[in-house]
Amino acid sequence: MFPEYRDLISKLKNTDLHFQKLFEEHNQLDQKIKNIETGITVDTSETIESLKKQKLKLKDQIYEVLKKATA
Repeated sequence: MFPEYRDLISKLKNTDLHFQKLFEEHNQLDQKIKNIETGITVDTSETIESLKKQKLKLKDQIYEVLKKATA
């Protein structure tokens, strides 16, 4: 996610608790979605769509933090 911000992401994960929380939540949702899609975890398609929407919202929030940090 956002390879152009790799260095900034590393820095913010160590210095910004809000960013760290957003990033961790995004990764947890990503793993949960992968587990459902690969059959490791059984769930409904409605849940997958909801999780994907939450993940996208977190990604947008992460991007906003990255843009502000580079401004």
